[in-house]
Amino acid sequence: MTARSLILVVAVATALGGCARVSESRLNPFNWFGSTEEEVAEVPVEVETDPRPRVAQVTALSIEQTPTGAIVRATGLPPTQGWFGAALVPETDGPVNGEMIYVFRAVPPRTPQPVSTVQSRELTVGRALSAQDLAATRVVRVIGATNGLSARR
Repeated sequence: MTARSLILVVAVATALGGCARVSESRLNPFNWFGSTEEEVAEVPVEVETDPRPRVAQVTALSIEQTPTGAIVRATGLPPTQGWFGAALVPETDGPVNGEMIYVFRAVPPRTPQPVSTVQSRELTVGRALSAQDLAATRVVRVIGATNGLSARR
């Protein structure tokens, strides 16, 4: 092995060894938001303008980086099958004190529906978060009727 090849191998090994540390650091954009935390939902005192009721329970929350910002993805569990038109509705026009708060809403079925299995009732929705909003955001919170989940930077 020549000296040039040996130097190249050592340089590559050193760079790859540093990847483990970078993957755990704040430099890695996939670590910008940590694990989610569950919290009890607070019902706002203000009159809600969206006629859709809140989904009963928020079961999952993830934030995925994109070239233009991030996508907030949440899974909710309504009480029965047949709910539709789900969306994450923002509480404010942008981040307030470093928080973006979304309410998970959906339209209930017009006729009574069976409860059935958890998997058959799950609703998953997403919402784009711009790079500008992302820069001012420390916490993303999604709330339902009985609980909420949040992801922190």
